Amino acid sequence: MNNQNVVLTLIDGPTLLIEIGGLRLLTDPAFDPPQSCDSAGTTVIKQAGPPVGPGELGKIDAVLLSHDQHLDNLDHSGRALLPTVNRVLTTIAGAGRLGGNAEGLAHWQSTTFPLADGRVLTVTGTPARHGPVGAEVKTGDVIGFVLSVDGAPGVYISGDTVWFSSVAEIAERFEIRLAVLFAGAARPRGPFNTTMNTNDAIEAATVFKNAKIVAIHNHGWAHFVESQEDVVQAFTWVGIESRFQSLQRMIPVEFELSHTMDRTRPALTHQLR
Repeated sequence: MNNQNVVLTLIDGPTLLIEIGGLRLLTDPAFDPPQSCDSAGTTVIKQAGPPVGPGELGKIDAVLLSHDQHLDNLDHSGRALLPTVNRVLTTIAGAGRLGGNAEGLAHWQSTTFPLADGRVLTVTGTPARHGPVGAEVKTGDVIGFVLSVDGAPGVYISGDTVWFSSVAEIAERFEIRLAVLFAGAARPRGPFNTTMNTNDAIEAATVFKNAKIVAIHNHGWAHFVESQEDVVQAFTWVGIESRFQSLQRMIPVEFELSHTMDRTRPALTHQLR
């Protein structure tokens, strides 16, 4: 059976460089400097910016955009980046607003990227809910993604979602070996979470039982209630700390997505280009 390596480099916040099958994909591009701004009618405060700008990342083949309506997932600099990539995969509503090279995916809908070695990367849109039941009217459509190369185990990118029953369905449909969770317990609009908290991350680790877990989008904004360190503490308390892989900004980490076992190592010779 096929195995597949993937390299993750956290840029900052929700912005993650994913290198898989020779392609370079970027999640939710957000590169603006610290500022206070209006995002969909709510004032949000950005406390820290990324260590690099989009022009320093080199060629990006595609953007995986969980949604376009909130500035902490797609800011002004990130929006300017979109026309420079070949494809932007996002929600159907978001693709309608963005136009150009944006393609909307419904839940469970797939699209493909041919790879240089003849294999194919399949990207499937997955359900996401940006807050408690009923929040969709206020927060809008959101999508996650599963990436898989020719039957190799997959990578799950949660996007801005809380834990709900459809996340468990993703585990039933796909063999996930690496789960990237947007887990900062975001509370920009009131006393409720609009992204995963530590409890949600543990639930996800339970259903993605053979996956390494990574947590991003938990730094740089005032509305994040929990940090990556909180996720580590929670995983340690329940005895699954070995399942978690911390990411530090601009330090690539390579994962082997195997049908039989997990292997993770720093990509010591790997550099952004």
